[in-house]
This record gives sequence, C-alpha cells and structure tokens, in this order.
Amino acid sequence: MTQYLHTMIRVTDADATLDFFKLIGVEEVRRKDVPQGRFTLIFLAAPGQEGVAELELTYNWPPEDGSAPETYDGGRNFGHVAYRVENIYETCQRLMDAGVTINRPPRDGHMAFVRSPDGISVELLQDGHLDPQEPWASMENTGTW
Repeated sequence: MTQYLHTMIRVTDADATLDFFKLIGVEEVRRKDVPQGRFTLIFLAAPGQEGVAELELTYNWPPEDGSAPETYDGGRNFGHVAYRVENIYETCQRLMDAGVTINRPPRDGHMAFVRSPDGISVELLQDGHLDPQEPWASMENTGTW
C-alpha cells in the first residue's frame, strides 16, 4: 500500500507563509527544529487532513556569517512530494528494474529519493522500520534529489 504524505516547499519567511496559508484555512499541525542542519520543518494541513495530506514548509536558517538569507528562483523553492511505502527495498528495486535512477538510496532502510520523468523529486518513506540491507546500505547517491 502506498500513502500520499506531503509536498515540500522552501520558504524564506516562515511567518509570512504561515499567515498566507491561514487565509485559505490551512493551519500548522506540527513543527520540528533541526539545529544541526540549521532548518525548521513546519507541517500544515486543512482541518481533518492532519497526517493525511500535508504541506511541509522548509525554512533554512540564515547563514551564521550574517549574510543575506537564501532566496529561491526558478521554482527552486519547490522541494518534493512524499509517499509512504510498504517496503522501501521492494519499491526501489521495482523502480530500478524499470530503469529509474535511485538518486538517494534507502541506505538506512527508511528514506529514498527518485525523480519522475519530468524531474520532480519524489521522497519514499518506509512504513515502520526495516534494518539496513545490501546492496542499498553501500549504495552512493547519484545526481541530485
């Protein structure tokens, strides 16, 4: 079973973006700060859609050197769509067998990234836990994801 999880967009002003989505009835449902990566993830959903169909805002913290915060152009602010899958190894093998490049292999048994034929980044997340397995655990990233 595959389950749609979220779509991710990068934002330069988290508060302004939250205010915008509140105007259309979409509210923050949870937030995660990741200090070691210097970013914050903010998940939004329409009422009743929490955990079903969410929008993930990724706010990259301003550089520590005091330079201007990053801006995004040319659609770079769009990140990826995400799906939960029953078995990430079987899903990635099926994709590879069909000629799809696994850009970020599921080395940890939890997460992988691939690209659609149009170059859209697709995140695959394991439903539950699988132990790392070969050949995936040793596989390097390919291209960008």
